[in-house]
Amino acid sequence: MVPNTARSFHDKWQRNTDCAFSETLREDSDIFNWIMTRNGWVDQHGLSAFLKTKKRILDAGCGNGRVTALLRKYSDPAMAEIIGVDLVSAEIARSNLAGSLNLSVLTKDILADLSDIGSFDFIYCQEVLHHTSDPRQAFLNLCARLSPGGEIAIYLYRKKAPVREFVDDYIRDKISGLEYEEAMELCREVTELGKALTELKAIVKVPEVRLLSIAAGEYDVQRLLYHFFCKCFWNPDMDFEANAVINYDWYHPSLCAKYDLDDVLPWFEEAGLEVVHRHIDHYGLTIRGRN
Repeated sequence: MVPNTARSFHDKWQRNTDCAFSETLREDSDIFNWIMTRNGWVDQHGLSAFLKTKKRILDAGCGNGRVTALLRKYSDPAMAEIIGVDLVSAEIARSNLAGSLNLSVLTKDILADLSDIGSFDFIYCQEVLHHTSDPRQAFLNLCARLSPGGEIAIYLYRKKAPVREFVDDYIRDKISGLEYEEAMELCREVTELGKALTELKAIVKVPEVRLLSIAAGEYDVQRLLYHFFCKCFWNPDMDFEANAVINYDWYHPSLCAKYDLDDVLPWFEEAGLEVVHRHIDHYGLTIRGRN
């Protein structure tokens, strides 16, 4: 992880230790449902059924431990050991997860040697690989830690519509070199835009615009801009600062690779994995592969 990106996430988690933690665990939240949907688990019952046979689980790039907590909540602590690893925020996750049964958090680089942590029946690595200096190699490094019959589930940023890519790159270039509070001041303005658009509660019907990669359909105005023009995240169930942090999370790290499905499927073939689930949305690619 390059210094800018490491600093981005260090500052994010140090200043926002519980960001999105409760929303990730709340079963009727947008974040919870997004994790369930993109991974093909449908709901908490699907996740519990999936984890039922998993004896060792790795959350690779666990951040503040919010998904680690989710995996612990829906697995059997008497049977399943969970390990979270993160390069810059392991101490935050360790604090947030204190008291959790059969769970540990380690400071690890997923591009480095991971042989000392053993093998796993399930590896969850989402919203992480695209922030490493070599996402493919980090993926292959994790696959080497799969037990026979084990599964890995990854989520990577998807390539966006051309105007959205331009605006994202423009903003990232402007703020990636700024200190946390300077960058957050600008991200709060982007957040205000997302909030104002959401509060319009306006639906617009648009035609297909092939040059801008816009599919025909009806869109909430905020979602139309969010999908195709500018990430201006807003979730009314979260407080303003948490929303601004999510916009910061997108714009501040300079390492931010984006992919199409055809870019990533060869990784699974190279690792000798069978693809058992894939989900593509406006934001990213979620793929699960099995040994």
